[in-house]
Amino acid sequence: MPHADTDGIEIFYEVDGAPDDPVLVLVAGGGAQLIAWPDQLVALLVAEGFRVVRMDNRDTGLSQRFGGPDDVDGGYELSDLADDIVRVLDHLGAPSAHLVGHSMGGMMAQLVALDHPERVRSLGLLSTIPGQDPRYILHGEREELLSPPPRLTREQAVAFAVEAATPTGPHRYDPQLEWHAWAAGLAYDRGYAPEGFARQWAALRRAPERLDRLRGVTVPTLVLHGRDDDVLHWCAAVDMADAIAGSELRVYPDMGHLVPWELWPDLVAAIAGTARRAT
Repeated sequence: MPHADTDGIEIFYEVDGAPDDPVLVLVAGGGAQLIAWPDQLVALLVAEGFRVVRMDNRDTGLSQRFGGPDDVDGGYELSDLADDIVRVLDHLGAPSAHLVGHSMGGMMAQLVALDHPERVRSLGLLSTIPGQDPRYILHGEREELLSPPPRLTREQAVAFAVEAATPTGPHRYDPQLEWHAWAAGLAYDRGYAPEGFARQWAALRRAPERLDRLRGVTVPTLVLHGRDDDVLHWCAAVDMADAIAGSELRVYPDMGHLVPWELWPDLVAAIAGTARRAT
């Protein structure tokens, strides 16, 4: 699969689906590689008639690094991360696309819609926020990301991922711990670089507020969040849906920061419905 290499920035991406189908870009969250979007979910979206693009954000996976193991600030901004989406579209020769972003990926998608509105046909904003309002942020200052992170062995990285995905109390949805273990191992093999997340975090901490600007977004938009998200509060979804005229808001009880497999049919139907409104 190719690297988009516009302006000397190398962004790795993968494509599934028919070449003539409308492009749908899935944008992963902070520190996550493109495999955070499982193949089974991609297959469901391809079946809906999308040409699905997944990308490794800069400083993750097979994309370009912006520093060494001791560098926790890559000197780039959230807008630079967002421009990487445009670089991929340019490399594909796609004038515009439907964008679906999770967490940090949703923040990137917002900025593409704001700074490059002609490139966006519809938006899916999943478990994300429009700025740094303290009401939105439940994970604290993440001070561990302000210094070089420890480098784990493959086994330690897998164990950490499984622990992070394990529910702490009663839960409705299957946490898919075996998949998280497999994905953590694959991510380690593809490109283990925990300092990359620290550099992305530095860009997020100084990202501009977007809520007022989102009032100017006119493309069909899906806003989806979990009521039990312990990373980013669902009130952010309400604020974004209020700001973007005509957007669809879905808040799911018992859903955390990730969209569980049991809700994929709902998610795929919502994405497809939002895209149809764009045409």
